[in-house]
Amino acid sequence: MYRFLLTSRWWGINVFVLLAIPFCIFMGSWQLSRFEGRVQDQRAATEQVSSDRHEAAHPLDGLLPVDKSTSGRLATATGHYDKQFLVPGRQLDDKTGYYVMTLLRTGSGRALPVVRGWLPGTPDAAKAPAPPTGEVTVTGALQASETPGDNGVSSQSGLPAGQTAAISSASLVNLVPYKVYDAWITLEHADSGMKAVPATVPSNTGLDLKAFQNLGYTGEWFVFAGFVVFMWFRLLRREVEFARDAALGLVPETEDTQQKTETETEAEQAAL
Repeated sequence: MYRFLLTSRWWGINVFVLLAIPFCIFMGSWQLSRFEGRVQDQRAATEQVSSDRHEAAHPLDGLLPVDKSTSGRLATATGHYDKQFLVPGRQLDDKTGYYVMTLLRTGSGRALPVVRGWLPGTPDAAKAPAPPTGEVTVTGALQASETPGDNGVSSQSGLPAGQTAAISSASLVNLVPYKVYDAWITLEHADSGMKAVPATVPSNTGLDLKAFQNLGYTGEWFVFAGFVVFMWFRLLRREVEFARDAALGLVPETEDTQQKTETETEAEQAAL
């Protein structure tokens, strides 16, 4: 009854199944490892941000460029405050407000964006405290330039003068006549009247949409593996039932069989 398994058709089906199942399991395991890696990165980055608060601050230039190992570490820079911008649509303690960000002109000629604090409500330049005058040394958590539309950063354009949607060198270089560091810091202690903005974990390390996409793909690949097994057994069962019916003479006569029978009958009559 199972002799059909040795036919070329079933050899092809069996080879496909034997290759498809390990491939689906491998791809599902790989996607799961990607998700677990992001979870581990999230945990490590969170622990780093917490531990960096107790470490000594380092000069800014020694921590650049910003990567997973330097994001969140305390950095120091010296210079003079220059132009100030408000960054709307930022949440803190479940309230919506805005960052007060001031550019610090350093001795290198470049400016470092410094988030001096957060205020609730809609952006209002009159409520934002003026930056200190003269030479200052600031200390804060180092952060990578933001990407509009990513991790909750607004991609809004056409903002009023004195506002910017993202804290990034690409956005600020069009607003000031000097170069801007491809990084920014958030002060460890906010200036008077504002709340300090906590450091965030580096991008692509948290449980974001990409992480849950990896988890979703994991489920899809394992479902595909199960579907391949299900279809193989279904085809096998149908083939067995067909063979059993044929052995019992229950298979309906096909057109080819009917023509062959008619031809044999005509030949017998001609012989007679």
